[in-house]
Amino acid sequence: MLQPDPANAATHSDPQSSSPDSNGGEVAVAPHPLFRRNPLPGFGLGLGITMSYMSLLLLIPLLALMAKAAELTPSAFLAAVWSDRALAAYFVTFQTSLLAALVSATFGLLLAWVLVRYDFFGRRFLDSLVDLPFALPTAVAGLVFSALLVKEGWYGQFLVPIGIEGAYTKLGIIIVLTFVGMPFAVRTVQPVLESMEADTEEAASSLGASRWQTFRRVIFPALWPGILTGFALAFARGLGEYGSVVFISGNMPFVTEIAPVLIVARLEEFAYAEATAIAIVLVAGSLASLAVINWLERRSQRYAN
Repeated sequence: MLQPDPANAATHSDPQSSSPDSNGGEVAVAPHPLFRRNPLPGFGLGLGITMSYMSLLLLIPLLALMAKAAELTPSAFLAAVWSDRALAAYFVTFQTSLLAALVSATFGLLLAWVLVRYDFFGRRFLDSLVDLPFALPTAVAGLVFSALLVKEGWYGQFLVPIGIEGAYTKLGIIIVLTFVGMPFAVRTVQPVLESMEADTEEAASSLGASRWQTFRRVIFPALWPGILTGFALAFARGLGEYGSVVFISGNMPFVTEIAPVLIVARLEEFAYAEATAIAIVLVAGSLASLAVINWLERRSQRYAN
């Protein structure tokens, strides 16, 4: 029976080799990166599951979306995505999502501050209510706010006489988008506030800084990346929201019609390729917006460090 060569066995079994030095001894040589073992097991399995998820649920659907839109000629694609009605829908979608994300980021910071910095009766109940929009069907939210903001509603009977109309207007769209986006703003800022130590604030106070100066120069720079993240998540949620908006917006073309509603309208007309083309523009705009926000977040973190 053939016996394995000890020298070759040592070379192939142990990726960390040695080389003789000038004195006749041996000096350990670092293993090649290809032969290094990952200290955590399961990397191959985890990577395979991750790539399968990314392919099946993200990449392949996007490729199918582009393949469907490719059925249109360039002129037909341009006519579908650049019509006056489509441009008006894009403007309403991005405008209301942006304003709602700004409101969510502002009041989300205030709500997270109250939940973390103060102890009061009902705080845990209030904290649990923050996640209600995650569990509540968005169509229910749209129906509820529509009933509240109409002229005879609980809110509308006070707001409409003074000229504030929420139902079937852009204001109503912003309200429901704020409702569904607020939890993102709160939950991204809240852990940062909980992890902040009070030493830096006490040091700033001992040096004569006012409360506003302490917040602006010490607390806010640490919270800024979380605020940006919450803003980005709320903005992305608003761009794709349909269920809550369809009931309160009135779906009036050129006035309160959003892009997802226009996509559904094209589908009801059996114009599947045109609906897909509008969806591609919406996806591209969403990705571009998130890229800009992520760039701003990385830049703010670099300046903070």
